[in-house]
Amino acid sequence: MTTESDARDELIDLAADFYDQFAAGSIPEMTLPTRTKSNIEYDTESGVWTYGDRTSTRSANSVRGARKLLKAAYTIEFLANQLDEDRSSTLRELYYLSESWDNDEAQFKSQDESNDLVEDLEIVTGVTREDFHMRPEESGATLMGPLEIREQTRRGEREIHCQEDVGEGGYQIPNNPDMIEFLDDDIDFALAVETGGMRDRLVENGFDEAYDCLVIHLKGQPARATRRITKRVHDELDVPIAVFADGDPWSYRIYGSVAYGSIKSAHLSKYLATPEAQFVGIQPEDIVEYDLPADPLSDSDVNALESELDDPRFQTDYWEEQIELQLDIGKKSEQQSLASRGLDFVTDTYLPERLGEMGVI
Repeated sequence: MTTESDARDELIDLAADFYDQFAAGSIPEMTLPTRTKSNIEYDTESGVWTYGDRTSTRSANSVRGARKLLKAAYTIEFLANQLDEDRSSTLRELYYLSESWDNDEAQFKSQDESNDLVEDLEIVTGVTREDFHMRPEESGATLMGPLEIREQTRRGEREIHCQEDVGEGGYQIPNNPDMIEFLDDDIDFALAVETGGMRDRLVENGFDEAYDCLVIHLKGQPARATRRITKRVHDELDVPIAVFADGDPWSYRIYGSVAYGSIKSAHLSKYLATPEAQFVGIQPEDIVEYDLPADPLSDSDVNALESELDDPRFQTDYWEEQIELQLDIGKKSEQQSLASRGLDFVTDTYLPERLGEMGVI
């Protein structure tokens, strides 16, 4: 875990590098991997997305480049002071805070610009934004299951059992899951669930208790904190991870981000991705086998599925078979469509059978 002091030192070292370049009579610059799709590589050995060898340079030899480095310098100062004061802020707040800076050229024109700069600083320093005490807006993702943890908070430590000490909503995953210590567990496997409706169905039906399952609510495309704690659960507690998502190309990409990482956060794939995670459904073959209520594929769905056939993350016999079947039947279906066979079907039949076939239970 990176300490506050280490994170601050990395930022100060970067600022000092700018100064040293000035002092040597050089035009200051900052080099980092080119953050484009063409410079993303699928590392077959680790099973995650990583940046390639191409780099780009932020240089003050142009007005545009000088502005970028000026904004970087102001942001470094803000983050270093924030760490000194043991405070935190959100990405949204950073965007608005820049309006108070004394140099108009240092102010951000959009939140995308400030978000991208924070990611640049992550890449160059090797420190995550969580260790800079930068938070996204709350994701609201939760855990429910037989896991006891110790959490560090501003009011000191607190110990929480993620079934016995929480309400039906579960334990909310904090922005920095590395502040959590795993104390004890009776987890046989973890189920990462895409939708809130299905998460609620599993908890209401007691699936977490019946199968000693840790239910992780992904809440759609999962936040970094959700992916990080999923990886920690797998690596540190040595339990299998299954991703339970809708049966459409966008949900397959949700699975892909959990298992292999995302292009946007390729610099953190080894920290966030869990290549061993398995996909539990909804599968295209489930739509056929269970005659599930379904919607027709849109043109964008078709294009996304065809793109996934060329995506290294989905170039396996299983995924090629499922995607080609989906293109053939021309349908997609949601998790909640399983309710057409009864509210208990998903917990009494579908998941036990699928997870049994996968060797998870």
